[in-house]
Amino acid sequence: MTSLPSRRRLLATGAGAALGLGVAATSATSAQASAGRVESGGAEETRSLDELYEAALAEGGKLVIYAGGDISSQGDGIRNGFKSRFPDIELTVVVDYSKFHDARVDNQFATHSLIPDVVQLQTVQDFVRWNEERRLLPYKPAGFSQLYAPFKDPHGAWVAVQVSAFSYMYGPAAVGSDIPSGPLDLADARWKGKIASSYPHDDDAVLYLYTLYVQKYGWDWLARLATQDIQFARGSYTPAAAVNSGQKAVGIGGSGAPLATGPVKWVLPEEAPFMSWGQRAAILKQAKNPTAAKLYLNWRLSVEQQKAAANGWSVRTDVTPPKGLKPIWEYPNGNLDGFPRFMADRAAIERWKQTFALYFGEVKGDPSPGWLGLHPGA
Repeated sequence: MTSLPSRRRLLATGAGAALGLGVAATSATSAQASAGRVESGGAEETRSLDELYEAALAEGGKLVIYAGGDISSQGDGIRNGFKSRFPDIELTVVVDYSKFHDARVDNQFATHSLIPDVVQLQTVQDFVRWNEERRLLPYKPAGFSQLYAPFKDPHGAWVAVQVSAFSYMYGPAAVGSDIPSGPLDLADARWKGKIASSYPHDDDAVLYLYTLYVQKYGWDWLARLATQDIQFARGSYTPAAAVNSGQKAVGIGGSGAPLATGPVKWVLPEEAPFMSWGQRAAILKQAKNPTAAKLYLNWRLSVEQQKAAANGWSVRTDVTPPKGLKPIWEYPNGNLDGFPRFMADRAAIERWKQTFALYFGEVKGDPSPGWLGLHPGA
């Protein structure tokens, strides 16, 4: 990762100066190893999906997943795909911001009212903490040995089930031949009033993307960007939605498929920074339906499902990306290793958030999934 801007380019408060990535990079494995707290997930799963399916039905045939996301329909791929393959499992997928789900799960722990069997969240730091608290069920699905090493806890406490990446995007019809040359170009006056963005101080992945931009282009660039009359909204799906509808020509802070064609071109930069991570999933030790949860992880990590990834990237080393893409870990500007370190330093994240609020104003609007309360999916 590139270094932060010089001190004189930072705010007087030094708000952006303290990412503290080196301090935040404490090894979860060594922390768990202390006091003999490491639990092994045992051998890799050998049962077939059909065998696990039968066992899950005998267990009760239910499964509840808390999944990080912006709107409920983002869970339809899981709902429809899983239901098609395992029609007799009663599946509930609750989509909400990861920062709400993790607090919700902690409260459910505290009140002995746990609902989900599986948590699948963007807040990667929670999986380290929950593992240290012995809240996770160590388990190694089939294909565990083929996962890219940073995409799994070595003892099976959690695995990454999908690759996510955030960048900027544009509408080919809207920009014509005047294609943005990169994030630096988006501060040019010709884009004023033509940009949509998710709030960087509302979503930690978008926050990291903007942080990378500031590290690369400086606070002067951010000050110019702040004068562009950007349309901000909650939810990382909103930039693509604004571009897709023709409201805006450019979007910042959302995911996409780099090889996709259509009304929105998601940019996989050659040199400019973007951010990527493995969306982690884990079975909670107190899960009511642990066998169904195991079925889900095995299904998500199967070669068939990994090859079907919408953005073309797999968490498995034995699944080759489509022509035109490399494995996500071969993009140094994708900052794959930086995101977990960034997420671990919560004090620095709060400073970054408040700094971006000074430039862009406070976050406004209800959360895009709605207010789901304490026990959704019950």
